[in-house]
Amino acid sequence: MLNKFGPSGHGEAQVQYLDGDFRVISPGTFVRCAITDTRIPLDELKYWSVDLQEAYATPDAVLQRHFPGALKQP
Repeated sequence: MLNKFGPSGHGEAQVQYLDGDFRVISPGTFVRCAITDTRIPLDELKYWSVDLQEAYATPDAVLQRHFPGALKQP
């Protein structure tokens, strides 16, 4: 998890996504959603894919990545 007392960057972090946790490789304050390109502050990061090594801003973004047609209205 992010070390609050270590050096921190002010830009985009490089993160390794693990099962149930993530490791900051390069300091920063946020990562970008792979679907929406939204900035996600590291302290609010909840959704990611270990296999694809990418972050998601919302549960809907996760669905869009893994089930592309799931959110379309009939």
